[in-house]
Amino acid sequence: MRRPIIAGNWKMNNTINEAVELVNGLKRELDNINSVDIVVSPPFTALSDVNELTMDSNIKLSAQNVYWEEKGAFTGEVSTAMLKDAGCAYVIVGHSERRQYFNETNEAVNKRLKAALAGGLKVIVCVGEVLEERESGKAFDVIKDHVQGSLQGLSKLDMNNVILAYEPVWAIGTGKTASPEQAQEIHQYIRGLLKDIFDEETAAEIRIQYGGSVKPDNIKELMQKEDVDGALVGGASLNIDSFSAIVKGAI
Repeated sequence: MRRPIIAGNWKMNNTINEAVELVNGLKRELDNINSVDIVVSPPFTALSDVNELTMDSNIKLSAQNVYWEEKGAFTGEVSTAMLKDAGCAYVIVGHSERRQYFNETNEAVNKRLKAALAGGLKVIVCVGEVLEERESGKAFDVIKDHVQGSLQGLSKLDMNNVILAYEPVWAIGTGKTASPEQAQEIHQYIRGLLKDIFDEETAAEIRIQYGGSVKPDNIKELMQKEDVDGALVGGASLNIDSFSAIVKGAI
């Protein structure tokens, strides 16, 4: 059985004090949960402070992005070593907002992914289609392009530290949600792609999260689907009660 993983992507939200308050609340609510991997992804400025609070807890720390160079004249970027130093165990790459607003390509996502893996981080790799692509029947083509392009050149061993996250972009922050059946359809397709790229055993072991307006009232139904192994949670991860309920709903 694949172990469920629930990750909260805080995006560009929360000052250090707000981050500390949120994590303290999550620790109180989730202290006894040991059957789900729990991950929070604060902004860069709060990573070290959140690490101090989560170091001896069941909550793991993730960054929201990473650059592929080790160091140098790359103003505004953050390296894998810096993230590790701040306490990160995970990093998110290829989020739809990075692709949409910052023009990130599969090639850039692939370079970030390889650098993060080489530096010892676990990586959540995001893939997903926008509304226009879904409505024009191109969803599967987009998913195939993202999966193949993002994972280019990775080995089966590398995939031990990779989690995929399917984000129907049209369902992020819109209140719309892919139905559990729609989510399962794409997750199953992704697993088939992984089988083609690697092998059946690797495909069966890789965890695939769903990300798109995940809430306490839809997590259980999503998690009942065979190929849905968790959630990448946006807005609902900014609230102690809602994120805690989503984690508990994944059990």
